[in-house]
Amino acid sequence: MEIANIFFDVDYTLVMGDGKLRNHAEHVFQEITKAGHPLYIWSGVGIRRFDMRYHGLHDYVTDYYVKPTFKYRERLESLGVDILPDFVVDDHEEVIQAFGGYHIPDFAKNDDRELLTVLELFQEFVAKRNGAS
Repeated sequence: MEIANIFFDVDYTLVMGDGKLRNHAEHVFQEITKAGHPLYIWSGVGIRRFDMRYHGLHDYVTDYYVKPTFKYRERLESLGVDILPDFVVDDHEEVIQAFGGYHIPDFAKNDDRELLTVLELFQEFVAKRNGAS
């Protein structure tokens, strides 16, 4: 099985405006890493290691990067992003257009299930990439 590099944005993707973690984050991180896929955190405002530690997700994270906020692909090298994202989860649609992945709404309701949708779509992406129909 070929692995896929999944990148998660932080603000309004994993951590909401009120500072709370989006529903199902730990379960989704567990499933992705249990399947052997490296999981990366990036943010346009810097390295977010503290946030992942605070929310108990740091142990699932392979590495942290600064996310390009324009000229997304062109700026990867200059920002030290040495891994090409295969699947990105972000609240900014233009980032998804640049790399592919899932555009997550930047507002989460109490019964929010968006990260479960991310997990399903990522698993479908990996299966298709590995030749499953």
